[in-house]
Amino acid sequence: MQKDKPETGEHSGQGHRTAQRRAAVARRTRRRRRTLKWTAGTGALVMAAGCGGAYYLYQHFNSNLTSVKVQLGDEAERPRAAGDALNILVLGTDSREGLGSDYGDAGSSGHADTTLLFHVAKDRSNATVISIPRDLMVPIPECQAPDGKRIPGSARDMFNNSLGQEGRDPGCSWKTVEKVTGIRVDHFVQVNFEAVKTLSSAVGGVEVCAAKDINDPKSHLKMSRGRHVVQGDEALAFVRTRHGVGLGGDLTRIPLQQQFISSMIRQIKSDGTLTNPAKLYKLADAATKALTVDSGIGSVDKLKDLALDISKVDTKNITFATVPVLDDPKDENRLVLKQPDAGQVFSMIAGDRSLTETAQAATAAPAAPETTAAAPGTPTAPAVDPKDVQVTVRNGSGAQGLSGTTVDKLRVKGFTKAATGPNAPAAATSSISYPAEQEDAATALAAALALPGDAARPDPKAAAKGPLVLVLGKDAVAAPAAPSAAPTQAPTDLQRVQADDTDVCAK
Repeated sequence: MQKDKPETGEHSGQGHRTAQRRAAVARRTRRRRRTLKWTAGTGALVMAAGCGGAYYLYQHFNSNLTSVKVQLGDEAERPRAAGDALNILVLGTDSREGLGSDYGDAGSSGHADTTLLFHVAKDRSNATVISIPRDLMVPIPECQAPDGKRIPGSARDMFNNSLGQEGRDPGCSWKTVEKVTGIRVDHFVQVNFEAVKTLSSAVGGVEVCAAKDINDPKSHLKMSRGRHVVQGDEALAFVRTRHGVGLGGDLTRIPLQQQFISSMIRQIKSDGTLTNPAKLYKLADAATKALTVDSGIGSVDKLKDLALDISKVDTKNITFATVPVLDDPKDENRLVLKQPDAGQVFSMIAGDRSLTETAQAATAAPAAPETTAAAPGTPTAPAVDPKDVQVTVRNGSGAQGLSGTTVDKLRVKGFTKAATGPNAPAAATSSISYPAEQEDAATALAAALALPGDAARPDPKAAAKGPLVLVLGKDAVAAPAAPSAAPTQAPTDLQRVQADDTDVCAK
């Protein structure tokens, strides 16, 4: 058996180097212990600095935000709450404050130039964004300015004038949207021209597409055919252009804005903005400086929670659409709601129905049980065009303002000739009286209000072409939320854009 030999030569050198390595390790271990002690002490300082920095950022972003306390009037006259669904009114103003004369109307305080009603489903599976044209003729209710001044309403005016005109604040636009649509709004967010510039720059630019060369000196947009990444002034020019595309009106510009916002949503979600501290700071700083919000979300915490809630919706399930409209017969430069299509869209949103094809099956499934909300014996609506039906609404319920809110709801459902009448004697139940020749119209009205068939009775004294008379009883107060089931399908020719559609181009 061979015995081990003593280490000599090269093997002795390896032993020496091993001893040196052990000594070096020992020295590093002593230094590491001293370093750990130093780190433990300074770590507390770093953590404190971090907390201080977070507090500084919180205060910084909070000081950026501008919030407004809106006056919405009598709660009983507002549409019923949407439950866990969210309805956010986004107001884009044409304010020129701080922009000089480059955009015209220097110093203008701003009207409701671009308006979006952003509905987020209660299960956060989908969202619908409805564009309301600035040139739409609507009733603007009386409202109250921030200084307490009473601002008279208008029976018929451009939606554009619901903000800025005569000192109207976002609360006036808020009330107008609720009155016109029958949809309860939860919050508002207001942005101006400068916001488009700063937000588009904060996300590193927004990709847009032009189907042809565009040269619009009024909006300062000069763009060649194809895809472009725009930010700052060019982004603002793109969302403002209307004379260089389509027929040159507001209805042509709306799809461009929908394309721009869809692309911005995709940009924020795809490039890691929400997980990159530097990008997130830049976006948060720009956003909080650019936005004016209602006092209900007037802090960074509340605004952050709202943003995170909305971000749960998959981009492919966000649908942009424009309220169905027609040219105003009284003025070719103005628009009116196209009924019953507009009422159909509003009812879908109020009933939390999706316009997104991919989410339709999930949201439409519960439709059958909802029909049980109708009273027993509720008639099926006959083929009557509601816009041809005259309705006088009289309040016998004892609840102040109920006839006005009922008229608003009927107009949303297409009964555009509905009007308030004098109060009726006290009544326990709601009823409809009608000229004998208008039985079908009365049946249609009863169905729209989910009233039983025997609630409609002929009035032998009524003129043949006179209005139907709806008397609201105490049951209308006890059960204000007994609408007919929300439609499950949108109008066939509804203009729409999906937020994940990258092939949309300005034409």
